[in-house]
Amino acid sequence: MIVFKWLIDVGRYMQLMGRTLSRPERMIMFLKQYRAELIQLGINSIGIVLLISFFIGAVICIQIKLNIQSPWMPRFVTGYTTREIMLLEFSSSIMCLILAGKVGSNIASELGTMRVTQQIDALEIMGVNSACYLILPKIVGLMTMIPILVVFSIASGILGAYCTAWFGGILQAEDLTYGLQYSFNSWFIWASVIKSVVFAFIIASVSSFFGYTVEGGSIEVGKASTDAVVKSSIFILFSDLFLPQILT
Repeated sequence: MIVFKWLIDVGRYMQLMGRTLSRPERMIMFLKQYRAELIQLGINSIGIVLLISFFIGAVICIQIKLNIQSPWMPRFVTGYTTREIMLLEFSSSIMCLILAGKVGSNIASELGTMRVTQQIDALEIMGVNSACYLILPKIVGLMTMIPILVVFSIASGILGAYCTAWFGGILQAEDLTYGLQYSFNSWFIWASVIKSVVFAFIIASVSSFFGYTVEGGSIEVGKASTDAVVKSSIFILFSDLFLPQILT
């Protein structure tokens, strides 16, 4: 029974995406909605991304230095490991999990409220493709902003590591710089950006599905928001198993 329900949900999701990923009926309205979503979903998340990334970069640097200390270990290993963690996993994957909680619940609750208050039904009566009108700007807006947030996250994490070196005094800034530059592969940045675009689509589309298809009242809207965050996080983690093998 659970498998059957899962297959039904997958089918409904594919049907919704088929309606969503179509040419907007009025490009001016789409661009207006797109700009609003850039601000609501992306720009309003810059603060939390910078704050979390800064402290995570500092903590990673401290933990590596304190727990991998050895006379046989080169001093630049701290910077090298901090860079690899920030580039390959934290800024692209873990940060998207955090944004799934913030952005995903926002999308699901917004669309769910519109559904239970019959605003979406009103759009359908007027002949508007409500899926394209409401969901497509969110998907495109999030896929535009999350790669930018990933770059900000990487920069903020490295800055946090430098602040640890400068003010914490646990390692020399020169050693950290050498480790950050050691055996650097610029493709890792592009790999992180590509992963973040995939994760952005997952967050926006899955959250929109649970909000758009909600049935009932305010309790169901809250449940849909929770389901959106949980399912988005699961799909991000599942995708993260395969994307690094394809991209790196």
